[in-house]
This record gives sequence, C-alpha cells and structure tokens, in this order.
Amino acid sequence: MSLATLPKWVAEHYEEKGPVIWLAFFLEACAAVVLFALMALTCMDVIGRYFFDNAVDGAVELTEIGLAVIVFAQMPIVTWRGGHVVVDILDSYISHKLMRVLGLLSALLMSGGLYFLAERMFYLGERSMRRGVVTEYLEIPVGYIVQYIAVMSYATAALMITYGVYRIIIETRD
Repeated sequence: MSLATLPKWVAEHYEEKGPVIWLAFFLEACAAVVLFALMALTCMDVIGRYFFDNAVDGAVELTEIGLAVIVFAQMPIVTWRGGHVVVDILDSYISHKLMRVLGLLSALLMSGGLYFLAERMFYLGERSMRRGVVTEYLEIPVGYIVQYIAVMSYATAALMITYGVYRIIIETRD
C-alpha cells in the first residue's frame, strides 16, 4: 500500500468521519506497533530464558508500559464507537425519551469523571518528573507514562462528551 492510497483505505475501513477517523487510525496503528513489539519482546525473553539462560533485562517493565500504551490508546476509540459494555435490563420498562436523557447524563458523568481523573494523573506525572522517579531496572521516567495516561484520559473525556451529545442529537432526529 502506498501513501497515496492510504486515505482511500482508511475511508473504506473506518466508520468515523472527519478528524476522528485519522485519530482512530493513528491510535490503532500505535497500539498495533506496540502489540507487535510486545510479542517480539516476549518471544525473545522466552527464547533467552530457556535456550541461553539469560532473560531480557527489564522485560517486565517494558511489558507493563506497553500494556498501558495499548489500553489507553484504545480507550478513546472504544468510547467514540460506543463499544463499552452496556446493561440494558430496564430498557423495556423506560420510555425512549427518558433513555435519551439517561444516556446524555451518563455521557456527562463519564466524561466528567475521566476529566478529573486526567487532571489528577497529569499532576502525579508532573510530580514524578520533578522527583525524578524512574522504573527499577531500565530507569525509564515514570512521569512521561503517567502523563500519557492523563492525555489519553482527556481525549477519552472529550470524545465521550461529543459522542454522547452526537448520539442524543442523532436519535432525536430519528
């Protein structure tokens, strides 16, 4: 695939519109690269451990960081697509209008919660950088990872509020 055909491929394989389509593509590409790197790291760690009696130093740290990158890269995308688990036990007993109001309320509450979580995480990341907190073996600064989590939580909060409002407006028109 050439760079000239990339926009066409993305448009065919992603349902999002506007700038969110490129955000989704970029975040999924980052998550895929990190997942591949984790797979290669795990293979090298196992091969080194069993055949050469020498595991990869810091493999646990890199795996933890990689998992954080993957989870928080996917969180905004899952949120925008409405891919969260929903329990709809009371849906048949509640009016459609009340369902829309509750959906908007839940979108506001979730985005507010994510916003305040991101605020706290950003503060903790700054504090970790000021104090020079690093991982045990590889001495990777922890503050950058925590701030990455905060930025992805901000993005998820913004996408949750826009998705919630978008969904309510679209459902209102139907």
